[in-house]
Amino acid sequence: MTTEELEAAARGWIAAWNSHDLEAILAHYADAIVFQTPTAVARWGRADGVLRGKDELRRHFARGLELSPALHFELEQIFTGPDGYAVLYRRENGNRVIDTVELDGDGRAVRGRALYAGKQA
Repeated sequence: MTTEELEAAARGWIAAWNSHDLEAILAHYADAIVFQTPTAVARWGRADGVLRGKDELRRHFARGLELSPALHFELEQIFTGPDGYAVLYRRENGNRVIDTVELDGDGRAVRGRALYAGKQA
């Protein structure tokens, strides 16, 4: 993917979250996604913070939308690489987050990681 395509994918991901549309969010992920996040530790007791597959991700993201009805991501910066991107954004609660995303050939996330500046439930 070109830098412009990667940046468009990142902006689309932010827009999907800001729409609170779970299916639009999940459209950015491959079925075999492996996603690591501290919120999986807090919500599901997963010591490694890893979620595997779109079904686990759906349950996790649905819970996140329930917990944060005013959820909003303010994009600060996009970083691109040969096989994906990272986004730095600020949440509605003031927490700053970096999400890293490795994409497959169809432009969907196959591996991701969320890193928080502060504690996030």
